[in-house]
Amino acid sequence: MTITPTSALATGTWAIEPAHSEVGFSVRHLGLSKVRGRFNSFEGVATIAEPLTDSQVTATIDLSSVDTNNADRDAHLTSTDFFNTETHPAMTFRSTAVSESTLDGELTINGITKPVSLDLEFHGVAVDGYETTRAGFSASGDISRGDFGIDFNAPLGVDGMLIGDKVSIELEIQLVPAG
Repeated sequence: MTITPTSALATGTWAIEPAHSEVGFSVRHLGLSKVRGRFNSFEGVATIAEPLTDSQVTATIDLSSVDTNNADRDAHLTSTDFFNTETHPAMTFRSTAVSESTLDGELTINGITKPVSLDLEFHGVAVDGYETTRAGFSASGDISRGDFGIDFNAPLGVDGMLIGDKVSIELEIQLVPAG
């Protein structure tokens, strides 16, 4: 199988290819270590324009697909203490500004919309052995879960909390032409 790399990202509509993408997060537990998780069901579209600043990105993440490698914790995360998936089954993102190094947008969780800025890294474009053109990106940033009404916690010790407020978002995205 031959892969042909290129650096040019063509204008047009691209879709997230979920089999080669990951929507992940991490949060501090007891202030000691990070608990990592991911969402297994998501979709999104990037409409690449010329100039790049006219591009648009949208994504929808199924919150009930949360996976932290612990079924009890995952069930708790979908409850009213956290995501409240019965009332708000999805998290959505809509870009408001795109540049070569930053993706700004509006993130909606629990019916609350807040601005978010993600550091963006473009890894290039390649055509795989099946003649499918693919583009790769990484994006990362931090949000406050309290900003989205997710304030479940338990005090531990002096000034300690069970779960940190800061959530780190970690995206590895592969796009393919939509069609």
